[in-house]
Amino acid sequence: MNESATFRHTTVLLDEAVEGVLARPDGIYVDGTFGRGGHSRLLLSRLGPQGRLIAIDRDPEAVAAAAAIQDPRFSIVHSGFADMADELAALGVHQVDGVLLDLGVSSPQIDNPERGFSFRFEGPLDMRMDTTRGESVADFLARAEEREIARVIRDYGEERFAGQIAKAVVARREAGTPLTRTDELRELVARAVKTREPGQDPATRTFQALRIHVNGELEQLDQGLNAALRLLAPAGRLSVISFHSLEDRRVKQFIAEHSKAVFDRRAPFAEPAPLILNALGRIKPSAAEVAANPRARSAVLRVAERTDAPLKA
Repeated sequence: MNESATFRHTTVLLDEAVEGVLARPDGIYVDGTFGRGGHSRLLLSRLGPQGRLIAIDRDPEAVAAAAAIQDPRFSIVHSGFADMADELAALGVHQVDGVLLDLGVSSPQIDNPERGFSFRFEGPLDMRMDTTRGESVADFLARAEEREIARVIRDYGEERFAGQIAKAVVARREAGTPLTRTDELRELVARAVKTREPGQDPATRTFQALRIHVNGELEQLDQGLNAALRLLAPAGRLSVISFHSLEDRRVKQFIAEHSKAVFDRRAPFAEPAPLILNALGRIKPSAAEVAANPRARSAVLRVAERTDAPLKA
């Protein structure tokens, strides 16, 4: 069956993210999270004949979907955006006019039971964005100590019952029935979590935390933001869509850190180091977009522009 007919994806903040990143129509751009190509296709439609778009994605299915784009200005790389500087250097590109990142999980990943991202479907407890490498959630829960499991669920899911959940995971494992399926984890969490937010499944925070951990999402984000900053040409744009507070906090702090003049306390009368980024704005989806696509409700877009100030060595 055609995947596109089975797992549909509605791109969040499509126009706003592309408008935010597009600095020069004939520039070179990076879509660091191709997904199913919503942002890439719109960006290509607005690029001039000399423009170039390099897309990146960790998911082999996303890379395969990119083959449908027949445009000489477009290319796709199977990698994580944390490695974008090295991947672009291999293509002979050392500076770009814009980097767009749409963080989180795409709808085709969530809606495919075989990927294990959602507690709404029964499937293997996987959650890897790149299915060709790395440790699945089932693998992690089968070998990690109780303290480590609790830390991951607490820190990445902000789950106050992390200790109880971790204890239950280890007890089940020691009984000879380790978790291997999404429905098993959901049922275990439902028994361990004593209170629930209205309208939220008790497994929501745990699934988010384990996904973030096995994919190293926050580390990828930190590395990707630094790589983007080094790649951006003067007046180049950074456009980032986040879907939960842990991501958005990092993006906000990164932009803020590089959007202020830095004073050297050892030389109080010296000129401050110039700012490297100009923060251009924060955008939330409209009420109409959220009504049409409920998954957009938590999205936040932040846009910043590179100045011509030199980076520190």
